[in-house]
Amino acid sequence: MKLLSLLEGLEYECIQGSMDQDITGVVYDSRKAAPGTVFVCIRGTVSDGHVFASEAAEKGVSALIVEEEVLVPESVAVLKVTDTRLALACISAAWFDHPAKKLTTIGITGTKGKTTTAFMVKSMLESVGYKTGLIGTIETIIGDTHIPAKNTTPESYIVQETFAEMVKEGCQCVVMEVSSQGLMLHRVSGFVFDYGVFTNLEADHIGPGEHKDLEDYIHCKSLLFQQCRHGIFNADDSHLPQILEGHTCSVETFGFSEAADLRAKDVKLVQRPGVLGVSYQLKGILEFPVEIDIPGKFSVYNSLTAISICRHFKVSEENIRQALSTIQVKGRVELLKVSPHYTMMIDYAHNAMSLESLLAALKEYQPKRLVCLFGCGGNRSRSRRYEMGEVSSRLADLTVVTSDNPRNEEPEAIIADILEGVGRADGEYVTVPDRKEAIRYCMEHAREGDVIVLAGKGHEDYQEIKGVKYPMDERVLVNEILEESAGNLPLLE
Repeated sequence: MKLLSLLEGLEYECIQGSMDQDITGVVYDSRKAAPGTVFVCIRGTVSDGHVFASEAAEKGVSALIVEEEVLVPESVAVLKVTDTRLALACISAAWFDHPAKKLTTIGITGTKGKTTTAFMVKSMLESVGYKTGLIGTIETIIGDTHIPAKNTTPESYIVQETFAEMVKEGCQCVVMEVSSQGLMLHRVSGFVFDYGVFTNLEADHIGPGEHKDLEDYIHCKSLLFQQCRHGIFNADDSHLPQILEGHTCSVETFGFSEAADLRAKDVKLVQRPGVLGVSYQLKGILEFPVEIDIPGKFSVYNSLTAISICRHFKVSEENIRQALSTIQVKGRVELLKVSPHYTMMIDYAHNAMSLESLLAALKEYQPKRLVCLFGCGGNRSRSRRYEMGEVSSRLADLTVVTSDNPRNEEPEAIIADILEGVGRADGEYVTVPDRKEAIRYCMEHAREGDVIVLAGKGHEDYQEIKGVKYPMDERVLVNEILEESAGNLPLLE
């Protein structure tokens, strides 16, 4: 592809070199620089691509995309732009021949609910014949290929490359989680979403390396609605007016509010052996009964979001109800079939906000006891440990404190911080540092009617210790415990 074609639609200043060149590739990692490529100098959290401009030139790149002056041989074209991350997104889209134009693109943003909603949408669309790709926190799905995720929203080049692979695989749609970081760093720039979705917003991702304050976080979320054609919004969220500031899309709403276009009425809890769910009557644009085998008010919101999207694809009532009744998302209130006497689930709740939301929802089912097992990650904010400890002690009948990903910290030090938070409320607790043994403790001390939550790991299938990731999947651990007990686990009175 010609360099000029690659830059079409991008504002830039040619500082030096020829624009009449054939380009063999686009790179943003100097280690991948090669003759004929374009090297985009982006600033990361660890390093600045401008520092490696000379190294890339020595490797034979044809052009550099920069924000500031670099000293390289005159044979290398240097193009100055205002934002190299935006340039990378636009150039990547051009390099892969604008694959988003060949797909129906659905972007979901919000603090909570993105993952579950994305899987619900994929399930519904595929139930009526739309082959649908997915990019999210757990994995990227392209046809039968499942790729574990490194970021909720990958770098823009990877997004465009993934779209191109989806087109090759015959996908007609793609549903993706769009993080505030992804929007802030232009990872989803270079194309226009067909549908943009706002689930909810709470204070999160605020601090060094993320967002400077809540206003910045809200602003970044709102950017999705300046690059989508049709917007679907949670009418009940108090931050909606700020999210709508500067929007350029059409507006449709869902929620409990009478003003919402699609709303839930007569919500009821559903409880059967091994199942906690919710049912409601759908009102507004569509009207029919809905039941989901996932507990909590947040499940109502997630399903309303998915229905709001899928009605635009003419998904029938029957297909919607069938998809919602069978949906199971790995690590998101994932029920494990362990015993008819108590309920056990795995959830990714890994901060105080998400843990409180989950435990409060489960208490509504009036379990005999609510048991919460969790740990906290090492090399992360200590305040999270105090907060999660206090939330669990306040809401759970029994807190089982264990290890999560200690990383480079000692598990005992992390547990000590958690226990400081646990002590701020009056719940019972035990500490079992080994996670498998902690799960075994829960199973061996279970009582009829208990709800046991294994929180924090969710979809993760590893434990990180001293820089090494060791295999550890809670589903596997539970099965091992069942096998080791030969099915003779006691049930306490």
